[in-house]
Amino acid sequence: MMISAKEISELLSISIASAYRIIRQLNLKLEKMGYMVVSGKTPRKFFYENFYLN
Repeated sequence: MMISAKEISELLSISIASAYRIIRQLNLKLEKMGYMVVSGKTPRKFFYENFYLN
């Protein structure tokens, strides 16, 4: 249900630090929409909705 920084870094071929930055941005977006978030992870569905991956 949730995706971690490690999974994101492997999917996008980026560093773990960059993956955490992406998670922070997505979680901030979710908070503005009124959702509660878990730091260090983000909902998998929300991640895929915001990133186009081939």
